[in-house]
Amino acid sequence: MRQKAVIDRFEGNLVVLLVGDDERRIDVPRQLLPKGAKEGDWLQVEMEGNQIGSATVDREETARARKRIQAKLEKLRRGEHLQ
Repeated sequence: MRQKAVIDRFEGNLVVLLVGDDERRIDVPRQLLPKGAKEGDWLQVEMEGNQIGSATVDREETARARKRIQAKLEKLRRGEHLQ
């Protein structure tokens, strides 16, 4: 089953992924991720039960998420949340 996942953080040789709409936490060995994948990257993962069979970086979703976060940060810096 193909799902979206985001790389939440790295913990030693493990990677914490938040998978699916419910952001279910799955810890996977770092070597299962595509080379160069980093925190905040969105992935398309092929799930085999509770394990990951394959993963590819979803560059478009990663760019959209970074754009959303940047826009929110700019609003905070301008103080719009205080009005």
